[in-house]
Amino acid sequence: MRSIVPRPVLRRLAGVVAIGVALTASSGCTVPVDAVAGVSVTADGRLLGVMMICGHRIDGATLSVDGTDVDGEEIVGSWTADRPLTAGLATWILDSPSAGWAATGSLAPLTAETDYVLYGWTKDNAWSSSGVSFTLADQDRLTPGMVRYDDVEGDGGGPAITVPVAEFEARACRIHRE
Repeated sequence: MRSIVPRPVLRRLAGVVAIGVALTASSGCTVPVDAVAGVSVTADGRLLGVMMICGHRIDGATLSVDGTDVDGEEIVGSWTADRPLTAGLATWILDSPSAGWAATGSLAPLTAETDYVLYGWTKDNAWSSSGVSFTLADQDRLTPGMVRYDDVEGDGGGPAITVPVAEFEARACRIHRE
């Protein structure tokens, strides 16, 4: 049986379909953000994960090298909360066992001149947190009781700022409540 559609039309149609598939694959859906990740340090200088959950839940957190694509993400550490975290502040030490958290392995050594990002997630991809970017130099400038996080007010993304924990708790979820 011979096709009644001319070959040039078939080629154009195939091209349109290919472009549509490529655009759909590259546009991807994002997971709604309803928490804010931050970092701090303990009194002895150990890195501390800080998560302000704004209203839903977060199941865990991942620390990765910033700038890597999602498919080739270089994970440095990953933690799962013993139970889903709900509205409020959660903290955990990143380099050792921490009450209420299970690490998927030991935290890989952090290196100078590398940008890292810490972010939260849910097992079913229903919710996520904004991420916080930092380097070892940023960690060295932190003091106990201070939290570094990416300021999400305004356009939903902003520069990293360092504030007292109480200010972080008061401001972090403001964008999600408006």
